[in-house]
Amino acid sequence: MSQATDKTVEKVIKEVRCVVTSDKMLKSRVAVVERLVKHPIAGKYLRRRTKLMFHDDTNQSNVGDEVIVRPSRPMSAKKKFTLVRIVRKA
Repeated sequence: MSQATDKTVEKVIKEVRCVVTSDKMLKSRVAVVERLVKHPIAGKYLRRRTKLMFHDDTNQSNVGDEVIVRPSRPMSAKKKFTLVRIVRKA
């Protein structure tokens, strides 16, 4: 007979550092994550961007701020991140 072991798996929450590009909505912000990707054939580095929409409950972030966001439950069709803290004000 095999013993059932209690395996608790901790979920790793990946925080993302990004720059706010839009603050025109109430309690919602749009940010851009930039990364460099090496082209497989040419070998050059390409700049790729990902737009994230995140929840800012106190409306404290503004355009140009560098922020850290983390994944959360979906709050709308596009908004799936929440603000952790502001790293640098614009």
